[in-house]
Amino acid sequence: MQKQQEVVQQSASRGDLLQRSARYTMHELIQAVFARLPEIEAKDREGDSESDMEDGDEGGGLEWGYGVRCAIDIFHFLCSLLNVVSVVEADGSASHTADEDVQIFALVLINSAIELSGDEIGKHPKLLRMIQDDLLHHLIYYGTWSSSFVLSMICSTVLNAYHFLRRFIRFQLEAFFGYVLIRIATFGSTIPLQEVAVEGIINFCRQPTFIMEVYANYDCDPCSRNVFEEVGRLLCKHSFALNGHLTSLHIQAFEGLLIMIHNIADNIDKDGSTGPLGPHTIQLPEYRPFWEEMDREEDLEAWVEHVRMRRLQKKKLLIAANHFNRDNKKGLEYLKHAKLISDPPDPKAYAYFFRYTPGLDKKTIGEYLGDPDPFYLQVLKEFTETFHFQGMVLDTALRFYLESFWLPGESQKIQRVLEAFSERFFDHQSSDLFASKDTVLILCYSLIMLNTDQHNPQVKKKMTEEEFIRNNRAINAGQDLPREYLSELFQSISTCAFSLSQTTVSLDMSPSRWIQLINRSKAEPPFTQCDFDRRICRDMFACIAGPSVAAFSSFFEHADEEELLHECIEGLFSVARICQYGLEDTLDELITSFCKFTTLLNPYASIEETMFTFSHDLKPRMATVAIFTIANYFRDSIQGGWKNIVDCLLKLKRLKLLPQSVIDFEASVDVPTTPESGVMSPTDDHKFGSQRFANMITRFSLLSSESMDDGLTLGSEFEQNIKMIKMCKIGSIFSNSSNIPKECLQSLGRSLIFAAAGKGHKFSTPVEEEETVEFCWDLITTISLANVHRFQIFWPNFHEYLLAVAQFPMFSPIPFTEKATLALLKVCLRLFSAPRDDKLAEEHIFKSITLMWKLDKEILDTCHEIISQSISKILIEYPANVQTPFGWKSVLNLLSVAWRHPETYEMGIEALIALFSDGTYISRTNYAYCIDCAFGCFLAKNSPVDKKKKILDLLAESVNLLTQWHRNQYSDPGSNVSAASYTSNSSMEDNLRGPASANYNMNLFVKLGEVFRRTSLSRQEEIRNHAVHSLHKSFNLAEELLYISSNCINYFNLVIFAMVDELHEKMLEYSRRENAERETRSMEGTLKLAMELLSDMYLQSLRQITESPGFRTFWLGVLRRMDTCMKADFGQYGPSTLSEIIPDLLRNIITQMKDEGILEPREEDDMWEITYIQIQWICPLLKDELFPL
Repeated sequence: MQKQQEVVQQSASRGDLLQRSARYTMHELIQAVFARLPEIEAKDREGDSESDMEDGDEGGGLEWGYGVRCAIDIFHFLCSLLNVVSVVEADGSASHTADEDVQIFALVLINSAIELSGDEIGKHPKLLRMIQDDLLHHLIYYGTWSSSFVLSMICSTVLNAYHFLRRFIRFQLEAFFGYVLIRIATFGSTIPLQEVAVEGIINFCRQPTFIMEVYANYDCDPCSRNVFEEVGRLLCKHSFALNGHLTSLHIQAFEGLLIMIHNIADNIDKDGSTGPLGPHTIQLPEYRPFWEEMDREEDLEAWVEHVRMRRLQKKKLLIAANHFNRDNKKGLEYLKHAKLISDPPDPKAYAYFFRYTPGLDKKTIGEYLGDPDPFYLQVLKEFTETFHFQGMVLDTALRFYLESFWLPGESQKIQRVLEAFSERFFDHQSSDLFASKDTVLILCYSLIMLNTDQHNPQVKKKMTEEEFIRNNRAINAGQDLPREYLSELFQSISTCAFSLSQTTVSLDMSPSRWIQLINRSKAEPPFTQCDFDRRICRDMFACIAGPSVAAFSSFFEHADEEELLHECIEGLFSVARICQYGLEDTLDELITSFCKFTTLLNPYASIEETMFTFSHDLKPRMATVAIFTIANYFRDSIQGGWKNIVDCLLKLKRLKLLPQSVIDFEASVDVPTTPESGVMSPTDDHKFGSQRFANMITRFSLLSSESMDDGLTLGSEFEQNIKMIKMCKIGSIFSNSSNIPKECLQSLGRSLIFAAAGKGHKFSTPVEEEETVEFCWDLITTISLANVHRFQIFWPNFHEYLLAVAQFPMFSPIPFTEKATLALLKVCLRLFSAPRDDKLAEEHIFKSITLMWKLDKEILDTCHEIISQSISKILIEYPANVQTPFGWKSVLNLLSVAWRHPETYEMGIEALIALFSDGTYISRTNYAYCIDCAFGCFLAKNSPVDKKKKILDLLAESVNLLTQWHRNQYSDPGSNVSAASYTSNSSMEDNLRGPASANYNMNLFVKLGEVFRRTSLSRQEEIRNHAVHSLHKSFNLAEELLYISSNCINYFNLVIFAMVDELHEKMLEYSRRENAERETRSMEGTLKLAMELLSDMYLQSLRQITESPGFRTFWLGVLRRMDTCMKADFGQYGPSTLSEIIPDLLRNIITQMKDEGILEPREEDDMWEITYIQIQWICPLLKDELFPL
């Protein structure tokens, strides 16, 4: 074997045949030795300990063949092959360089050895240490400057080591990515080198759990670099085509980005996954040391939260670093505020912050480390203990130590820093070279002075090596240090100066850095192997989300090949699959970026140009279908992106590419799965699964250029475009929206309402404007009907959008309010078609309807038919579902629209008759609105008299309800209406006379009487007379309400007396008109009925009236109206016939008053004398009859 090694090492000077034979033998030897390595565990591992491996063969070597020691020797030889050099002569001079041919041969053999041994190498400590230290150190060193072929082999070797041994090479992997792959891919001298580095990164990303493990081990470790984030951003950067042309590097990097994103999407959206998603954000509730790690095997759930917490701590540390560099005191205060350090502060937290936070001002760190305060002395101690100096030479250790901060200039601060270093370095030395830490301290000072002497240009006479050695005599406890050791230190400092004022870190893997890495790997926990977790997947993508969206947009813009476009669309959907788990902003950004590729948002494109583009360019078609597919499958996560989707949809509508058949608004919407309260349950069952993703991708096969090339006529173009639009399934975006979150629904509604109001749109013709507004309101109707189960949750925001629309500077209510009213009435009907526990929904919908007709009152006439039909249906079929006073007020106010138009009058009357005939749904809270609405129907001209008389009869009979409420002490069906609801939606007058008022029933009765009183002035004599009779009937039914004298007198004053006075005034008004005798006599007939009513009601209530203190005044009021009617004069139309009935009415009244002892001579009362005088004035003929001497 030794002979073979010599042949291989001297391959450059050996013959080809001998060289090939030696290499073939080496292959066979490695096959024989390393293939057997897994068996050693079971057979001859008894002697395999670290001490046993130092000398001699290991247990059973002769009996069982080759042992571990043989494998160690071979592997050591293979590593040495990486250092074989060849002499290259150029321009007469010879230079030494690595022999690439031997390196490649060595890497092939090393790969074979690792693949044959697998993870069994991890069970053999010395063999494992060779890979951890020698092999990977060589690979990182040569990987930074080797050729593309050697770099490719190095990447393959490290990938094999990751696959089998990643648990043992945590920090080595981080160094390989940071110092080799990322560095070359970013700053590579040639494109081929960059391509190899990118390909190496991609090969790692192809491993099933690589990106997850890298993120958890490095990006979530505040003491490590962000490997995953750097790799992701690097791939995004190389995916950009800056000059407009895609190169192989662009395509390669984009494919790598796709691999990462598909991997995350498949695992975050894995079918059958039951892992909890948890909150989208995580907080730091209390201080936790950010440098402490947790074992995944202890508690998986706790480990996931721990990893996410450390990632958050890492972000906050970077924020703290930014504050620290601007103002160090504010930076340290932020550490306390962010709970990154304890209160009181922990020196170790400060130390780790100074040591591992990148970008800190090193000069400020040095000042803190040299501070004499006891607290900062402890910080210095903890800071120094983060370094591991085992195996380091003093100057190497000191260089590495001083790279982490700027050595302060004050001598006392320098002393404190060097004392801490000396103590740590001395503790880590395994040899007896130094007698004490003081020796180290003295030598450190000497090295710093030497550095100044050798590299300061102001020092003219430089120190020699002998002087340096002489200056350091007897510093080791009175003894000299070895001359060779001091000589090496002198040469090292003379050749390479200390960077005492260095503010940046070198990009090279220096020996001191590598030794520190190896020492740290021994002290820190190993690489954590883990599978994907949905919560971490979301966090992973969040850190590269912005660059990824920008990369996709740029790549799609510059890609021309159909296959690349399809790959881009697949990646687009994978991004959407990830974004549905709490990354709504990224999804909105993605939609906004890709909407521009549809060409639908180009305001300057004509119909013909857009049609041609859709028919002959694959990219706009794919972008359009992709956008609407995302809207279909990921509507639950879209917020701001709805505006762009709606704009594209409206452009399709204007281009006549969206026929009515594409969107069936009358189709049934999906059944809601949320509870009646509208609160979304925290489940992810509605999320997009990988199986649905596969099904969705198949639709894009129909968009291939071959399938779109048949036919070039305009007709065929239109058919192809319609076929494409049908693929979008636009209707289901809105009809299947019952489960989307409230925020997404609000954003969709806002976009549609603002679009309907014309915000951001210009219409060429009024017809186009009307069609667009109607289309938008159809969509609003569809989503409202789909979400009617949680109407009270989302509609208040919709109403706010309507209020905002009304404030637009250029807002025109036409045709917006008309289309809005029609849409809102459809929603209103759906709301009332089923009982609802929540009473706010009807208030919300009627507030919006009221707002619309107040913006343009003409719409009440324009939409009178649909308004009448809708309201009539509610009152006839769903009156039990109207539950609030405001709801009843709105319904009955809208019903009044029916009285304005002959074609709807009959419909409105029937609804009102049905409401009063049943009487079940009339309550104290809506009674006033009912009678107000009924009065409106009496004002309509040319309307059926029999219907009006029916309404009057029903109004009179409704007094039974008032009596019942009075008798039952407010226990009617309307008593369940809350006082708050009534107060918030009623006028001030109604509030003062609300259901809680003691006289509320009486007030309602008075209001009813006022309706009869006003109706008695109708132009139709039959209606007037019937109103008087109905008033009399209602009075007779209200006996229980009028038992109090004050109620009775108040009713007479407000209703009876007022009716008589108004009829008398109206009669005289007619008598003064030309050719109005018929009207005058007709009004006279009504007044006769009113006077007879007055007489009858007075006598009926005589007992209650006489109990009132104001009876005398009331009685004079009766006599005054008798006198007025008795002396009525029609002028040109002759005398009035009222004088014929007044005497009889007076005779009946006075006779009954005398019989009951109410009117008789009394000394203390002048009623008799006053009545006598009034009768003598009104009707002298009755004086002697009624008042005999």
